[in-house]
Amino acid sequence: MFIIGKRQELTAVKTVDFGIYLAEEGDRENRVLLPKKEVPEDLKLGDKLEVFLYKDSQDRLIATRRKTKVSVGELAVLNVGSITKIGAFLDWGLEKDLLLPFKEMTATLHEGDEVLVTAYEDKSGRLCATMKVYKFLHTDSDYQKDDWVQARVYELSDRFGAFVAVDDKYSALIPKKEVTKDIRVGDKFEARVTGVHEDGKLNLSTREKSYMTIDKDAEYVMYLINSYDGVLPFNDKATPETIKRECNMSKNQFKRAVGHLLKNGDIEIGEKVIYARK
Repeated sequence: MFIIGKRQELTAVKTVDFGIYLAEEGDRENRVLLPKKEVPEDLKLGDKLEVFLYKDSQDRLIATRRKTKVSVGELAVLNVGSITKIGAFLDWGLEKDLLLPFKEMTATLHEGDEVLVTAYEDKSGRLCATMKVYKFLHTDSDYQKDDWVQARVYELSDRFGAFVAVDDKYSALIPKKEVTKDIRVGDKFEARVTGVHEDGKLNLSTREKSYMTIDKDAEYVMYLINSYDGVLPFNDKATPETIKRECNMSKNQFKRAVGHLLKNGDIEIGEKVIYARK
């Protein structure tokens, strides 16, 4: 049985002017062509070859010895070569680029973007890519709480937060409350493991522990106060939305930073403002 989208070992059974036909052992009826330009010079009938099967631009099943960057059910980061009316085309190592249909995207893409995808066989038997990779991610990492990891965003959720792949292979989530900066699909950055679920999935945060970040947050708040000529036009009673917009931090972070500055005698808090002490 031929398997589209994966590598398999087949036997050379017939030579023609334009290549050689390959078949499974014991099945000479079902054959697939390996084009002449890819046939090894010393190949003889009966020899075995490992090849990858896909459909060419005319929807004919074809074999190739070339290494593809992704196969069915496996994950890879591919570059967006072009955007068309039917989707994006990705460079996956073959002459015919791999189609990523619009319905399989989790965000708007542009030429040059890098995206985490896997390949699948569509209803017509052609190979396509999908960014919906949740079920293909692994949950058997060795990472523990407080480890720092490389995370890549593959989907955003207004309800849950940012779905990310650690090392482009392990399943993880940055919960909504931990998303402290503008994040877009495709972004890659360092994150800290805040928890490991029983099923192996990871919870992450882009922030350090509060006691490690308080000095940095306080320094940034002081910078903002000085940028307003020493009078910040809101204080720690401002809405979380205002603090997020102006400071890019949570209200709790802001209050900790303000408390730190107040304790050190760097600021005074007015009814609706914060003053830098002179």
